Amino acid sequence: MAIIDKALHGKVALVTGASRGIGRAIAVALGQRGAKVIINYATREDAAREAVTAVEAAGGQAAIAGFDVANSAQVTEAIKAIGKDHGGLDILVNNAGVAVNGLLLRFSDEQWQKTLSVNLGGAFHCTRAAASLLLRAKGAGRIINITSVVGEQGNAGQAAYAASKAGLIGLTMSTARELASRGVTCNAIAPGFIETDMTAEHLPEAQRAKLIEQIPLGKIGGAADVGDAAAFLAGPEAGYITGQVLRVNGGMLM
Repeated sequence: MAIIDKALHGKVALVTGASRGIGRAIAVALGQRGAKVIINYATREDAAREAVTAVEAAGGQAAIAGFDVANSAQVTEAIKAIGKDHGGLDILVNNAGVAVNGLLLRFSDEQWQKTLSVNLGGAFHCTRAAASLLLRAKGAGRIINITSVVGEQGNAGQAAYAASKAGLIGLTMSTARELASRGVTCNAIAPGFIETDMTAEHLPEAQRAKLIEQIPLGKIGGAADVGDAAAFLAGPEAGYITGQVLRVNGGMLM
């Protein structure tokens, strides 16, 4: 069930990679709680504008910000502009990511670097650039990193992806320790298999059926399940939660 209260009214949130999938669902969930959501995108401005429409339909406000999270200079400039244009930043959701799959023996240096530079480097760049704004968020700054069940248990053919997501958990815990004294929390969400365009592209039907057998709840999750978890961590109810990994995986990993 979607959260419909307005506990985030007056808050400004930046969600990276929010033009589709889990990122869009998180943006919508934050908008439902009253936040003004900045939709980041790398290439698909049309999809980002559709996400803005979805957030507004959910009762929130939204704007777009195009930049590549893997580009440190772009991130620094964009987040500085967001703080100036929107009066600050209260919530950062590091969601932008890529899944470049392949067997370890055949994986190229370029594939490895791309995966880590977006999934882990991007979260680092955004967190570093946003930290000063979040520290001024009246003791209620929130950072939410979207990792993966694969980051905790690994997966054949996803060495780079798993490494990047495991690294994101380490970044989460270190950031939580560094910023806690100023009231900024930092947590991670580790989704299991979620219905998105990316999942549909990489998960054949036979593999899907086999996967569902491994999930105690007997189904693949929806993007809104992750969105609602992020809205909880962004809200006042989660003010005493930091440095944690919230697993949204139907019981696949306990």
